[in-house]
Amino acid sequence: MANAPIKLLIAASGTGGHLFPAIALAQKLPDYEIEWLGVPNRLETQLVPKQYPLNTIAVEGFQQGFGFASLRVLGKLTGSIIEVRRILRQGNFQGVVTTGGYIAGPAVIAARSLGLPVVFHESNALPGKVTRFFGPWCTAMALGFAEAAKYLPRAKNVCVGTPVRSQFLDQASDASLDLAIPDGVPLIVVFGGSQGAVAVNKLVRQSAQAWFDAGAYVVHLTGDRDPDAGSLKHPQYLELPFYDNMAALLRRSAIAISRSGAGSLTELAVCGVPAILIPYPFAAEDHQSYNADVFTKAGAALMFKQSELTAQKLQSQVLSLLQSPAELTKMGERAKAIAVPDSAEKLASLVREVVES
Repeated sequence: MANAPIKLLIAASGTGGHLFPAIALAQKLPDYEIEWLGVPNRLETQLVPKQYPLNTIAVEGFQQGFGFASLRVLGKLTGSIIEVRRILRQGNFQGVVTTGGYIAGPAVIAARSLGLPVVFHESNALPGKVTRFFGPWCTAMALGFAEAAKYLPRAKNVCVGTPVRSQFLDQASDASLDLAIPDGVPLIVVFGGSQGAVAVNKLVRQSAQAWFDAGAYVVHLTGDRDPDAGSLKHPQYLELPFYDNMAALLRRSAIAISRSGAGSLTELAVCGVPAILIPYPFAAEDHQSYNADVFTKAGAALMFKQSELTAQKLQSQVLSLLQSPAELTKMGERAKAIAVPDSAEKLASLVREVVES
């Protein structure tokens, strides 16, 4: 048993912003025996079982003021803590990593109640309520943005950046961009993260004709919940719900129009893409604005509140940037300066230090 691999439970659930960094980390720990903790009917049930054993628990977040619904959620939380303790004990796990969200609560409580070390990765510049509450309980807090440390004064903070999918670090992936975009034309890429962005989609469609007239092509990733999908037709407009090879697409782009979730911003930074950022206005505690602020202060992006952005303003800002290639180049270089391309290695090193000490 002396040479048995270290067993690690990774608690990551819900969206790509939680799952992709955790998967990138797991790939940097090939000598570990890794299992996953997730929630039924979330994205992890599609992505994880092909690579790692998936354990699921019934847990959800507190979305409203205290009431009968909160009592039900509290009951689920209690049951989930008991279940995670059982998983950890029976599996003889030696540590836990979580990337936040409401699954982090039972994972942290169960692990610490058993005396197991916990590494918590927080990708946002403004840590969420769960992170701020549980951070001091954890053995180490791994941060995507150094700015997050000021909100976690009692935690052991280590800035490691946010890991990205391997395709973003593989220059050979550029060869597989299979879209009909001529060489040499400026390309605008629009995306709203894994959930899409209907309000942004509407502004883009209203603005796009002027960009076409300027010779630009637009690749518009609408998500799968846009009722107006298919309403704009133009030979310079490619509309898709999703696109698998985002790394190649972003490297080909002249400018991106995007929400400012931490995962999307990490991908933009690694690829060195100038951006117009439109934070999701209903994100918890407006944390996307805090993320975008890091990029605007660095000169890597422009940020506009959705409530204040008109199609005319978006149209003119994009045209102004397209007509200023030197400024776009500077913005791209500043974006790359924010990137931490070896983030997965840094996080893996921290996990080894914590779990193996």
